[in-house]
Amino acid sequence: MAIELAAVWINPYTLEKSRTGGVIARLLSLSTGKLVAARMFAPSRELVDEYSELIVPRGSRESRLVREQICRYLKTHWVPTPGVCDRPRVMMLLFQGNNIIRNLRQHVVGSIWKGSVSGETVRDTYGDYVKNAQGEITYFEPAVMIIPDSAAAEPTLKLWARYSDRDGGLLSTSCRYPGGVKPETTLVLMKPENFRGQSSLAGNVMDIISRTGLRIIGAKLIRMSVEQAEEFYGPVAEALPERMKGRVAETLKYCLRTSFDFSIPEEVYARMADQLKALKARQEFNQIIRTMTGLDPEKTKGVKARRGPGKEKCLALIYQGDRAVTRIREVLGATDPTKAGWATIRRIYGHSISQNVAHASDSPANVKREMKIIRMEENSLKKIIKEFYRK
Repeated sequence: MAIELAAVWINPYTLEKSRTGGVIARLLSLSTGKLVAARMFAPSRELVDEYSELIVPRGSRESRLVREQICRYLKTHWVPTPGVCDRPRVMMLLFQGNNIIRNLRQHVVGSIWKGSVSGETVRDTYGDYVKNAQGEITYFEPAVMIIPDSAAAEPTLKLWARYSDRDGGLLSTSCRYPGGVKPETTLVLMKPENFRGQSSLAGNVMDIISRTGLRIIGAKLIRMSVEQAEEFYGPVAEALPERMKGRVAETLKYCLRTSFDFSIPEEVYARMADQLKALKARQEFNQIIRTMTGLDPEKTKGVKARRGPGKEKCLALIYQGDRAVTRIREVLGATDPTKAGWATIRRIYGHSISQNVAHASDSPANVKREMKIIRMEENSLKKIIKEFYRK
């Protein structure tokens, strides 16, 4: 069994048609590997040309025809088109695991030319390969791109790592909007519960977010440190005591009503809740930090331990569009899933305040603050590829 790195590139058409969530749901629930990095690209012609040269036609005649078609597809749909405002965006996902390249090709993504409509693989559902009576390809959409075999992995990934600073990162200027629209940028964190085991949850959540019509312009997999998590959720810590006061009062009423043979006035419950709210808030805040990092903040001592990467992973996504902050928060719902509106993400998938599936920035100022804390501009994909092939 060989530990490998493998990549999946979600095509511009798949991103534009808001099929990203469905594709990611398949990848994360069916793949035997682990997602280790994510990055958005606006590929240059130079990158596409070099990438196309690595897709060497070989194998059966059918296989050669498909590979030639893929090269034509890349040079047509992955590079900027004169007169078209939007620059093509590609999402690159990096997986690691035993024989992960074969697993993705055979059991997750599938082959583009088999013509299956069973829906078993990504390309069954989202790809198309149509031929006429003469055997000519009349329509071709592979949905995603993958590394075809183990031999192609190292040169392909090193190529993308080399271009990942210039052509990848935050694609702030890749999308154009109608006159009068001032697009906002917002941050969404897909929380750790999305990535425990093989689960379609992250993709399902992204699929609901896609209803907003917002566009993904940034993606990064992170492992938040205790120090980062405490800074990130600092504003929550300040607000928690007052938010916990009512909950503490209700708990006191439930526990004490049957414990005494006399009634307790409401103002007494209020005073007790006021004294205990800080303790409850601290417990709740520590639970948030444990959820986000997999570490107990009270037991994580020393600068190195507190700044080191946590045990849990999150997927940070940057969305852009008209009223992005408000629209994302509306579709997410209230922080407390029990108070979230029907059909919102947190009402459907959330379990508690700390385990409510996703975080979204609540203001443009906090978008900047939170992106800085998680170092959104940092190129972790390049680092992982370089370190893997340094072995």
